[in-house]
Amino acid sequence: MKSDRLLSVLLLLQTRGTVPAGELAERLEVSVRTIYRDVEALSAAGVPVYAERGRNGGIALLPGFRTDVTGLTADEARALFVLAAQGAHAALGLDAALASALRKVMAALPAPHRPAAEQTSRRILVDPVRWMSGPHAAVDVGELHDAVFADRRLLLHYRHSGTTTPRVRTVDPYGLVVKAGVWYLIADLEGAPRLFRADRVERAVLTEEPVVRRAGVEPVDVWEELRRQVEERPGDVRLRVRVHRSRLDLFVRLHAGVLTGRPEPQGESGEWLLAELAVPELAWARSLLSFGPNLEVLSPPEARRVLTEAAAAVTRLYAGNG
Repeated sequence: MKSDRLLSVLLLLQTRGTVPAGELAERLEVSVRTIYRDVEALSAAGVPVYAERGRNGGIALLPGFRTDVTGLTADEARALFVLAAQGAHAALGLDAALASALRKVMAALPAPHRPAAEQTSRRILVDPVRWMSGPHAAVDVGELHDAVFADRRLLLHYRHSGTTTPRVRTVDPYGLVVKAGVWYLIADLEGAPRLFRADRVERAVLTEEPVVRRAGVEPVDVWEELRRQVEERPGDVRLRVRVHRSRLDLFVRLHAGVLTGRPEPQGESGEWLLAELAVPELAWARSLLSFGPNLEVLSPPEARRVLTEAAAAVTRLYAGNG
């Protein structure tokens, strides 16, 4: 609706200062011509807004103009109060600030919307930690948070997976990401994007050198690149398996990231389904032993040998102990 868009333009100008018309148009998904019409409408309504031409020009409000905007819709108010349950604020030491901010928003809400907002904060719970993931180690995310905003290079004492001693790396931080309850630092190492788990950072020291980031690259861009590297890692080994229908849901839930397609029924009974997995190495197949007789690896033969040897080793272990 136009009224929502006018409010969005006003809020953007109030928080950002001078904003190019093209950027406003892109963010609000309208044409530049529409933005200029919105500017005229705001001006006619008494808002001191103006357009500045030239290379560094854009749309701006007169200095010192502020407005208290309390015209939130019911859904917008409820969405804000879901924030209280996200969990990331505690790690950053912002729980108290969030509670204070929400109290102020509640006071500014139109009276009819307050009951729904209060119910949302009590009845919508968000737990970002996966089931049975185990307790996360205490992480000093505040230190990394300060480093991200200092715009200086960071000396990172970082322990890689499978190692016991940290290595020192000089990185250029972009930002922090929390995924499934785990915090990550996204940074460039020698100009290439890298992902560092916060719970493996043993020490983080700010240097006096200014941060060096790639031109035009935002933290969300770096995260997308790193996320794709993890999720779209090529599977050099293809495993063809059959899984019993009784274990299909668990199988798909655990291995959705390496499934190449939807499992298809085998035979007329439908008790067994065929599936293909793209995995990084043959040894990965050992993880399928947890399904016992409800899953069989059909090919390649090398994977079947890996499973045979692993099963035989387990048998010898328990046989040897009586």
